[in-house]
Amino acid sequence: MARIKRGIVSKRKHKKLLKATKGYTGTKSRLIRDAKEAYFHAGQYAYHGRKLKKRDIRALWITRISEACKKEGISYSVFINKLKKGNIELDRKILNDLVQNDPEIFRQIVASVK
Repeated sequence: MARIKRGIVSKRKHKKLLKATKGYTGTKSRLIRDAKEAYFHAGQYAYHGRKLKKRDIRALWITRISEACKKEGISYSVFINKLKKGNIELDRKILNDLVQNDPEIFRQIVASVK
């Protein structure tokens, strides 16, 4: 039975790993064992970051809507509460878009809620 040599396969895997960790600092971009650990951690951070991004964007929308509401003389919480009571089903993404692109329509919505 012939002996199986894995040098080519290992080399290919290592090259792929080092290419993925190219911009990392220190040994994380040069040594296989350190690069592998850094690569897996980077994947975990990226996954978590994608979840945080949604939270951050929503917070930004709320801040923009709140500022626009203040200009109209109503607080954000009162505005959202009156929207819900008035059965106006606009989510924060749409309200943010209106604040940025159609401030006049947003003013009309605030006036109808008041």
